[in-house]
Amino acid sequence: MPLYEHVFIARQDISSTQVEGLVSSFTELLEKDGGKIVNTEYWGLKNLAYRIKKNRKGHYVMLNIESPSSGIDELERTERINEDVLRYLTLRVEAHEEGPSIMDRGKKDRPTRDRDDSYGTQNDNHRADIEPRESIEKPASESVNTEDGGKDE
Repeated sequence: MPLYEHVFIARQDISSTQVEGLVSSFTELLEKDGGKIVNTEYWGLKNLAYRIKKNRKGHYVMLNIESPSSGIDELERTERINEDVLRYLTLRVEAHEEGPSIMDRGKKDRPTRDRDDSYGTQNDNHRADIEPRESIEKPASESVNTEDGGKDE
């Protein structure tokens, strides 16, 4: 049976329990057509790159699906009708990824921007090869202009 990765974005107005209800209704729909959802990942409420139907945020959910193409067609038709779903994308894949996706494990693997760790070591001495400049002061004879009565300009 073909394998698919399916991501949909739900409106920001609904709660996470309502998003779980959407996932369970999509699961029932796929099981009627002989498919199944292998894995579900809720990525959370995230900012959108641009407004979609007056929404600035959306609940992101990824589904790993094993289903015939007729099940995917019915799923996408249902999502087009559903007002809570803003966008969806389905990709056919050769195999599902093992373990969590990049979005799910993203925050754990990213380096932090603290000055103490190896990511941000360039704090005060970022140019160690250049010696600090000494303050340059004008000699007293150059700072006085004798033509204007000895006033500095």
